[in-house]
Amino acid sequence: MNHGYKLRRKLRGIIPSAVRDCSTNKFQYTSFLKFEFHNKKIIKQTPFGSVCVIWSVSNKTPLIVHVLLPRPGLSAEDQAFALFPDSREYSCAEIDAIAVSIKAYLEGENIKFSLKSIDLPLCSAFQQSVLRATYSIPRGSVSTYQRIAVSLDIPKGARAVGNALANNPFPLIVPCHRVISSNRHIGGYGGGIEMKQVLLEREGIGFDHTGLVIDNRFHF
Repeated sequence: MNHGYKLRRKLRGIIPSAVRDCSTNKFQYTSFLKFEFHNKKIIKQTPFGSVCVIWSVSNKTPLIVHVLLPRPGLSAEDQAFALFPDSREYSCAEIDAIAVSIKAYLEGENIKFSLKSIDLPLCSAFQQSVLRATYSIPRGSVSTYQRIAVSLDIPKGARAVGNALANNPFPLIVPCHRVISSNRHIGGYGGGIEMKQVLLEREGIGFDHTGLVIDNRFHF
């Protein structure tokens, strides 16, 4: 069994949205296969480990296809190898500037990213609406899956919102770490709960001794 196959099996439960249809929870590898030979990557070292920015050119414009964060027990490089096996390290000024900003953000700087840098149409219409709503959550505030669902006029859609954010291809650029559970538990995060809590604490969000969010600055 080769290394790439083992990694793909390891990633089956945490495959990102660009290769998983979050509305059906089924794997759709073909969505990326047509881009696979055109994907490039930039790797930056951060205090949390390496971050890999996958990008491609669409209509002569370089756009980010995916941001891979290090996961507990799984590096961004290994994820890139498994999910984008034909990607090669390659830089351009526009994407490198964003990768540098991601590194700076993870080092504690206050960075506001632009949605213009990401290939948002790779996501379904529903996921795009969730990501846009999440993007509007300002630094120093949090929201919940339920609040976002209500803001999208789907009051019973908290689970669907959670699935869309669990498969967010653009973490940090779309700050899904600012979304928590309605019971104030921190909720899941692709980069791990520890990273999520550190990011929120840097943004001024408080936690009690049990790990519950005690801040009342809710968006929506």
